[in-house]
Amino acid sequence: MNIKVCGITSVKQLQQLEGLDIDFAGFIFDPRSPRFMAYKIEGEDVKNLDLDLKKTGVFVNPQLIDVLDAIDAYGLDAVQLHGEETPEMCDDLSSEVEVIKAFAIDDSIKDIDALVAPYDAVCDYYLFDTKQAGSTGGTGKKFDWTLIGNAKIEKPFFLSGGIGPQDAAKLKAFWHPDFFGVDINSLFEKEPGVKDMALVLKFIHDLKKSV
Repeated sequence: MNIKVCGITSVKQLQQLEGLDIDFAGFIFDPRSPRFMAYKIEGEDVKNLDLDLKKTGVFVNPQLIDVLDAIDAYGLDAVQLHGEETPEMCDDLSSEVEVIKAFAIDDSIKDIDALVAPYDAVCDYYLFDTKQAGSTGGTGKKFDWTLIGNAKIEKPFFLSGGIGPQDAAKLKAFWHPDFFGVDINSLFEKEPGVKDMALVLKFIHDLKKSV
């Protein structure tokens, strides 16, 4: 199972994640987020680091040029689009980096396959997060995973939203042929943007132990 740790705001913690063999590290470029990384990490500090993990920029309804500038400045390997970005924008970006399209899920979503269909040809991954009014992520709350359990999807996807250190067994019990990874964030923090690496390490250990 791939692990993505989102909301990184320091180079030190980025390097610590690399040491833990984390697969994706997320930098939030949305200024409304308490984990907004501007002024905390300079592009030149991370662009030329020799990392195996994928540096992932997280954006909410951005302008295309702003995403392209961030890709260049930070040496991003992937972008995660967390708003109402069009398939056309995903397609434009897919020639530069890997693209993760995020979808907010609640009980009002009746057809997951119809929701993702316009993006099938233009994204590398999907991410399913919890839908909550006034929020684009970091809610600390789970959605009902059975809503996607019976969907075809047919593209690697991440589960996100309210996943905490105690959820390793639940994640191992969830099965879907395209379940690719888990996205963790707010429940692994000492404060917004500062991860508790002991919790991350225990989570990794519990995921492996519960196989």
